[in-house]
Amino acid sequence: MLTITETAAEAIRGIVASPEIPDGAGIRIATQPGAEQPAPLEVTVAEVPADSDQVLDEAGARVFVEEHAAEILDDKTLDAQIEGQRVGFYIGEQL
Repeated sequence: MLTITETAAEAIRGIVASPEIPDGAGIRIATQPGAEQPAPLEVTVAEVPADSDQVLDEAGARVFVEEHAAEILDDKTLDAQIEGQRVGFYIGEQL
């Protein structure tokens, strides 16, 4: 199962802290529809998970992982780099 670093959790909490985003929202990681394999991943803000999404909640940060992306990310870690208002997410190997 995908793990989430504290830095990534902090970044996610900051992203969904906007007043126009409802409580319980998170980021959603999904494969791009119709993409070749290996499918590139896309990260979006989602108010709720899709029915088949895997839902992770780490330190108040919610991540919804689409079922095909969950297969790719099963043994990975989500990390982030925060620079001012910019956030970059990274996938790495679990330690």
